[in-house]
Amino acid sequence: MKKLLLHSCCGPCSTHVIKALSGKYDLTIFYFNPNIFPFEEYQKRLGEQKRYAKIKGIRVIEGEYDEEGFLAAAKGLEQEKEGGGRCKLCFQIRLQKTAQLAKQQGFDLFATTLSVSPHKNTIMINEVGSQIAKSENIEFLPENFKKQDGYLDSVRLSKEFGLYRQDYCGCRFSKKERDVRHEIQKRKEG
Repeated sequence: MKKLLLHSCCGPCSTHVIKALSGKYDLTIFYFNPNIFPFEEYQKRLGEQKRYAKIKGIRVIEGEYDEEGFLAAAKGLEQEKEGGGRCKLCFQIRLQKTAQLAKQQGFDLFATTLSVSPHKNTIMINEVGSQIAKSENIEFLPENFKKQDGYLDSVRLSKEFGLYRQDYCGCRFSKKERDVRHEIQKRKEG
């Protein structure tokens, strides 16, 4: 079986992806998300990822947390809407590190859980992954894990295992957008 390094953004997103890939690949999870804000949220998501991986008997490698580095890289993209240039940059940062680690540690290929989310542009994710794979000379598994109700399956599995499900992508910019949506909703209701 080929060894696959699976970049994971969180435990809930990994549930369906692990189910889809188990038995086809020898999986290791790489939790690398320097974009997540605040740090307490990062820790909470990491804890849930580790807990689910332990249930499934999958090893987790934790990447470096560096929100300041992410903010420096995203400078000038602060006003981008969710799904735009800032998100593409974030995909590039995370998948670049995943490809490099996969190559260094002798994995055959790498993939990401990001495409399970209905809020993420699968075409963009797979283009970024494929470009990085070419530059790093390692195989990338382009997938659309939201197909065949993958996202709904991840929601169901998260409930089944009692996983914490966040309500924003992760970075301070997506949190701000979420906070604005919540405020508008409160005004409508009140």
